[in-house]
Formats: sequence, structure tokens, C-alpha cells
Amino acid sequence: MRNIAVVMGGYSDESVISLRSGQLILNHLDKTKYHIYEVHIVSDSWNVLLNDKKYDINRADFSVTIDDQKITFDVVVNTIHGTPGEDGHMQAYWELVNLPYTGCNFYQSSLTFNKRDTLSVLSKFNIPRAKSIYLTEGMPIHVDDVMAELGLPFFVKPNQSGSSLGVSMVQNPSEFDKALAFAFAEDKDILLESYLKGTEISVGVLKYKGVTTVLGITEIIPKNAFFDYEAKYLGKSEEITPARISVEVEQLVKETAIKVYDSLGMQGFSRTDFIIMDGIPHFIEINTNPGLSPQSIFPQQAAFAGMNFADLLDNEIKLALDRKPIWEK
Repeated sequence: MRNIAVVMGGYSDESVISLRSGQLILNHLDKTKYHIYEVHIVSDSWNVLLNDKKYDINRADFSVTIDDQKITFDVVVNTIHGTPGEDGHMQAYWELVNLPYTGCNFYQSSLTFNKRDTLSVLSKFNIPRAKSIYLTEGMPIHVDDVMAELGLPFFVKPNQSGSSLGVSMVQNPSEFDKALAFAFAEDKDILLESYLKGTEISVGVLKYKGVTTVLGITEIIPKNAFFDYEAKYLGKSEEITPARISVEVEQLVKETAIKVYDSLGMQGFSRTDFIIMDGIPHFIEINTNPGLSPQSIFPQQAAFAGMNFADLLDNEIKLALDRKPIWEK
């Protein structure tokens, strides 16, 4: 049987969500097929948890020694949200030690974690999106200029952050400075985006048996002003699968979500968020390591689609094993 490392944690505030995602994967991996190891990567340690004991990961080759036996892994199932597992750092490291891993490669991970660069790439493929202004900490900006460009309300977002951390909706000029400080606390680069009034949806997409496949379309009705951290993880939203949209709009959403996935060269689980405005899905962002906790959308969509989660994980492991290291391509 293959040795599988289920890697979770991370260095950001999303680590607590990652640990929940990791537990779902541990519960669904087929123990008759794999030797499964729980691996925590946090800022002060990398270790394997086994029978309430911690064993240090050897960072030279991502191995572990347990009871004087060296264990190497055949595949990493990566479920780190945020840095360093969703922004390309861990992926580049695993490439260097020649260790297969699930999800997209280091370049796609780095690209899609950067909202500005993702929008820039997708603009070449005519994907509808909000108007935006890019801002680096210290650059002069006046709220009147922003309102002239984006109108009111508008969003202030960290350029590289997940789970809606650091995101604010500015509904009047007096809120602008506070929103800037909130976003800059997460990242030195931020995005200001126009408000899109419409139906918010989240679309699960993956490469399944070689075909880019839409898992499901979920309509999101946040109890807060928008789909923020509380709405995502603390139950302050209503999530309806399938989304209440027409057959024509559903088809356009599927086509657009697949186009986004393929245009970005994606592989692995993903969740892409859109706002449907005037019947047109407008791209918001893509998550390349979507939450897999019981509250998360992607597992809900898998259940609705009647797809066995263990089968989806088997598919991910096969894709990882089939992918050659970047230097062999």
C-alpha cells in the first residue's frame, strides 16, 4: 500500500480551517488502499501526529522516522489553506524533493493566490469581472478618486489572502480609512473593486478522469453585507445547491467556470466565485485549496452530485502520481 501524507495547518489565520479540512480527508481516504499519516505544518514545526505523539519531518526529503524506521511518502494530499500551501511555496519544495502532491503546481498556486495577477491573466480570455484598482501600502490614494472610478459601495481586499480575511465593503467615504487598515493588516498590496449587484454563486470544479468537470453550483445568501469570514465558517449565510438560476444561465456559468479553470492551467479541487449580474457571471476569485470542513461548500456539492468523496480523493492521488516533475516536461 502507498504511504499518503495528509498535510494541513499553515502559517496564516486560515490554519484552523485547514485542520478541519484535513480531518475530513483523513475520514474519507480508503484505509484499505493507503497507509495514511496526519502531517501538521505550522510556523514552528513540521511533524507527523501518530497515537498522540509528534514526530519531526526531515525537511531534506520530507520523510519521518518512527521507531527507528524511516518512512517516505508516495503522495502528499495538500489541504493547507493560505501560505505556505496555497501560494506555491510548499508545491515548489515538493517539486524539488521529487514528491508528488495533489492540486495545481507551484506556478498556478502562486498565480491564483495573487488576485491582481489572476485578474490580469483572465482579462486576456474575456472573462467578465469587476472594475478594480491596485494599491501598494504607502501609495497616495483619495476616496473621491476611488468613488469616481468604482462608485459606491466598493470592496477593499488584501491581494493575497483567503477566507475573506481582511475584506471590507465601503458604503460611505468615512469607512475608507478603516477598510484600508484592515486590508493592509493582511497584505501590503490590496485591491479596490467595484460592487457587483446580483446573485452570488460558488462553483466547484475539478479535473475528474481527465475531464474538467463542474461539481455543482451553490447560491450564497449571506446574512452579513457580503460573503465574509463569518458567513463562510460561522453559519451566517444560507447556501442553496443547486443555485436558483435559469437553465440558460446555469449553462453559461458552467462554461465560464470551465474556461477559468482551463485558462489558468488548473488541476485538483477548486472553488470559483462569481456574481451573476444581468444574466452574466462575473468572476470574483478562485480558491485552489477550497475548504473541506463540514461547513464548506465543496463537500456539499460533492454530496449533491452523488459523488463519493473517497473516489474523488483517489482521483486526486492518481493525478498526482501521473504528473511528472516540472523539469521532466
